[in-house]
Parts: sequence; C-alpha cells; structure tokens
Amino acid sequence: MARQADGAVLVQFGETTILATVVAEKKPTQLPFFPLTVEYREKSYAAGKIPGGFFKREGRPGEKEVLSARQIDRSIRPLFPKGFNNETQVVITILSADQENDADVLGLLGASAALNLSNVPFPYPIAGVRVGRLEGEWVLNPTFQQLEFSDVDLIVAGSAESIVMVEGGALEISDDELVDALEFAHQGIRELVAIQKELVEPLAKPKMEWTPLDLKEALVSRVQDLASQRVDEALNLPNKEERSEALSALRKDIIDELADDFEEIENYEEQVNKVVDQIEYETLRAQILGKRERVDGRTPEEVRSISCEIGLLPRTHGSALFTRGSTQSLSVVTLGTSRDEQRIDTIDVLQETSKSFMLHYNFPPFSVGEVRMFRGTSRREIGHGALAERALQPLLPAYEDFPYTIRVVSDILESNGSSSMATVCGGSLALMQAGVPVRAACAGVAMGMIKEGDRVEILTDIMGIEDHLGDMDFKVAGTRQGITSVQMDIKVEGISTQLLREAMARAREARNHILDIMDKTLAEPRSDLSPTAPRIITLQVNPEKIGEVIGPKGKTIRGIEEQTGAEVNIEDSGLITISSVSGEAGEKAREIVEAIVQEPEIGRVYEGVVKNTTSFGAFVEILPGVEALCHISELEEGRVEKTEDVVKRGDTVKVKLISIDDRGRMRLSRRAAMSSETEPETAERS
Repeated sequence: MARQADGAVLVQFGETTILATVVAEKKPTQLPFFPLTVEYREKSYAAGKIPGGFFKREGRPGEKEVLSARQIDRSIRPLFPKGFNNETQVVITILSADQENDADVLGLLGASAALNLSNVPFPYPIAGVRVGRLEGEWVLNPTFQQLEFSDVDLIVAGSAESIVMVEGGALEISDDELVDALEFAHQGIRELVAIQKELVEPLAKPKMEWTPLDLKEALVSRVQDLASQRVDEALNLPNKEERSEALSALRKDIIDELADDFEEIENYEEQVNKVVDQIEYETLRAQILGKRERVDGRTPEEVRSISCEIGLLPRTHGSALFTRGSTQSLSVVTLGTSRDEQRIDTIDVLQETSKSFMLHYNFPPFSVGEVRMFRGTSRREIGHGALAERALQPLLPAYEDFPYTIRVVSDILESNGSSSMATVCGGSLALMQAGVPVRAACAGVAMGMIKEGDRVEILTDIMGIEDHLGDMDFKVAGTRQGITSVQMDIKVEGISTQLLREAMARAREARNHILDIMDKTLAEPRSDLSPTAPRIITLQVNPEKIGEVIGPKGKTIRGIEEQTGAEVNIEDSGLITISSVSGEAGEKAREIVEAIVQEPEIGRVYEGVVKNTTSFGAFVEILPGVEALCHISELEEGRVEKTEDVVKRGDTVKVKLISIDDRGRMRLSRRAAMSSETEPETAERS
C-alpha cells in the first residue's frame, strides 16, 4: 500500500485501522523554518457512513482531525535534525473505525514507524498512548466507553528514554497523580517503541544525504562583533514592542553594513539572520542561567502583573477582560437553549451527538501588531480553544441542574505568550459573571525551562520569546484543588521526574497567586442571570405523554409557543425544556404543559368544562383531552330529575375525582366538590 511514498505503514488495533505515509522533497527550501505538514483525515466509509451535506464527500477537517494532527506534529517536529529544511508531509488516513478504539494514538505510532522506515532523517522511534483511570486504576488506551467513566484523559508521546508531548484533561487531579499517569504511560510507550524497532531494522531505507545551511566563518565572526552587544541591549528593553523594533533595526543595519563585503554569498541575508538568531538564543539563555534574570526584569519564579475587569459589555450575558503583562483576553459568555447545541457527526460514534458547552478562541493579527488575511479558523486557534475548553468543562454544573447551552468566546486583543491560559482565566471570570454556577474558579499558567547540560532553570509565566528560545512549554490549568487541563511540549531529552514535579509545584504556586487576584474581582458566581439571558424551566414527564404535548403535526406545541412567546423543546426521554426571555412567559408555558401531562388524581378538585350531557349525567373535561362522567346522582344534594336542570353543555364547573376503576374509568362528583369548599381547612387536609 502507498508504495510510492517514502515510508508507509498500516496500523491496526482492534478493528480500528490507519494508514500512515511520509514523503519528503529531495531538495531543501529557502524558508526560514522547517516546512513540515501533518494531515489527519477521517474517511466516512471507515464507520460505514455516507457524508452528510449536498456534495456527499468529505470536506475540510473537523475539530477532532485538527487536534489529532496537531498532537502528531508537536510530537515529531522537535526531533528532526536542526538545519533539515526539506519540505516533509505526514498523512494519517483513518480506514476503519470500530467505535471502541480511538485512532489518534495509532496515527502517532504510524507516523513514527513510517518516518523511521523512510529515507527521511528522523532520529529514533517514538510512540503515543492514551491514559485513563477507572476506580482508581490506571488504564492504557481505554475504549470510548471506558473514557465515559474515567476522571482522566491524557495523551502522552515519547521515546524509550523520555516524554516529548502531553495533552489532556482531568477532574482536578493532584500533581503526584499526574506524574504517576505519565510514568504509567511511559511504560506502554517503551513497549510500542520496541515493536517499532523490530519492524524497522530489517526494512528501513538508507537515510537521505542532506547538508545544513553552510555559514561562512568570516561572516559569522563579523556579525558576532557587530551584534552581540546590541542584541543584549535589545533583549533587555522593557516591553515587547521595543524589543521587536530594536532587533529588527539591528538586523537591517548589519545587512546593510556588510553587504559590500559579502556580496558574493548567494543567501547572504538568510545567513546574517541565522547568525543573529543564534546570538539571540545564546544571550537570553546565558542571562537566565547566569544571572537568574529574565529579559523583562523578572525572576524565574515571578508572574507578570495582572488586572481583571468584568461586565464590560452591557448586552452580553457575561464578559471579562483578563490582562497579564502584554497578553490580554476578552472573554464573553452567551447562554442559549438546547436548540443552540452543536451537532457532531464523527466516525467514532454511529449516531450524531450534541455538545452543550463550547469555547472558541480567536487570534486576530492585530494582537501581535501584524497585518494578515483573515482566512478562517487556524489550527492553532482550534487547539488553544480545545485546551481552554478542557480546563473549564469539569467545573460546569450538570446539565440537569443548569440546562443551558453555554458558549465562551475568547478574543485575544494582545499577545506575548500564554494566551490560551489567559483564556482560561478570562473564561472562568466571564462564566461566574454570567451567573453560571461553576464549582470553582479556574486559572492557568505556562511554565518554561532553560537547560544546558546540568544547568537548569524553570520559568514561571513565560513570554513568547522564552517559549521560542526555551526548551519547554508546559501549560497547566486548574483550581486550588487540582489540575483540569495540561499541555506539554519538550524540545530536549532527559527531563527527569524530579524536574516535572518541580515545574508542577511552581505552576501550582502561580495558579493560586492568579486565583487570589481573580477572587478580588469576583470570588464566586453571581446569584442571578443577566436580564438578557433566557430563563429555562425543565419538566420531566411520562414519555407516553410526549405526543399529547406535541399534538397532531405539532399543532399543540406551536400553539403554546405562540400563546406564551416561550420556546418549548421535548426530548425522547420526556425531558421538556421551556426557555423564554421573561420568567412570566416561561411560567405560563409551564402551566399549560403541566395541565396537558398531569395524571388524574383521586380526591383532587378540578375545574372543567361540560362537554356533553346525557340522561344519566354529564361528561366533564377535567384535563386537556381527559373526560370523565359526573353521574346525575352526584350533581347536587337531593334528587335531580334532569341533568340540564343543573349543568348545560359548555358550562365551567368544579368537580371532584372520587374513583378510578380497574378499566381506567373515572367518576366525578360535583356534590363532593361543593362540599369540599364548605368544609374546614383541617377537614380538607384530612
């Protein structure tokens, strides 16, 4: 299969099957970055489905496909040799899905095997596993059904020696529990790496010949002389904009000054930029390791200044502006009804599912002072939104207790590192300001690391430049009780468990510090909803009564909505959701629905309409569509000669339900109802 690819592997687990392929161009590009692309594509036929929509073929990748592609990309990208610049593409195609085993970790395993079989200079095998926990026991690669009962869902990638990527969420687990999960995952990774080595050794192709960009020694020396001092000064300017402008001006000045001396070099400007990049890299790292001082003046443990504001936008249901240093998130909450839920159709389940909580992250170009075309949601935006969504999801109330569809939108207005964690903080504040009864406030922080041999410095709340030039990006979000979401990317080998524990301990301190500041703005959810938010009432009725509420061709339910202005939704389980802008409209709709679905109750007095009269009594409608006989002897005290002497068709009368026989026939009494009205209250209760 796929024999013209440089490397191709078929991976099957259970009845889930993927094809992983890799192809690399034979010549390097002149791009200033490694041009690697990873595509993860689900085929509808894998689950025996035909795509929906007009065209009946797979369209652009869905969120699950984008997130899975990002996990593979983040795992393999740091491992390619520095300087390798040949365009490389990894494609994962899902060929069969058994609705039990997720294909994403198989894609990571297949990508590694295909790369190691190919002629692409990939150094060694890696693998990925998913970790869950059931009844306190760790489970490797749990099924979809098992994950529904798991309080942990982590994807971990690594080599035989170290972990390179972590992504996932949990229900407020502790630092020690997270480390235990990573160690458990690493055991499974080592087994999968051993299987790959057994496969690859007899079949691997010779690696292609390639050469990194050859920097001219004379040029390197001249650039270092001109740039070293200025790079040091530029990096230590007080804010991001000044640093960027100074470094840009420095590059231009050096390129102009040395142009005549090195005009014979074909890629002269690229070489100058490479040398300046290296000086910048070495200068920042040396300063942090040598002086324990960061370029913005902070110590390694220090968090940037934070400000929080809520309720900025008067017509939204909830809003918050969270600013940390030069990173700023405007988070807005909208509350909707069940009709606003997101419909999801994937190959992982046979039936379409729905989603009542969504977090959408937007990263406009102005947030980093750039001009860029708006071309739809990027993979980065999808990934960061999913990370923040995982952080907040476990803290939401149960749908039965708070039956709203919740959408959080985070617009990043300014960015200098860790905007996804700012989204967690802003989103938590906005939810509480909207009156969503979350279990606890949630905050997030990004941890970094500089490692040179045995010298290591862990950095709290990293900026963009520290992420770019550092060795780790470890995002941790959670409450004071524990971790709810985590994402880790490591660029170096040999991260010990002790270092991970130290990074998590620092993250916990920073998280609590941020929560202290957030609490000063809003410590707990508002007790009431925004006046513009819909009011939702839920009723659980006998599923057999659903048809009566809907009516023939929906006539009854449409009538309720037209009469009250409320929106009525009915589920097959008998759960009825009534939503309205005003509470009065919702209560009116509930009264009508309750009248339709209520069951006749012996001893209860009803006010009904006489539908028909006969010689032996009157038929009274006590509930919508429910009629019962009030015998002539029960119309009033004494003998009644003719029914029409007491009641006529169309009259509204009070009657008491006095019995229901085995065949469901009901007997009413007007006489008993009249007697109940005259009896003392205590007698009525008895």
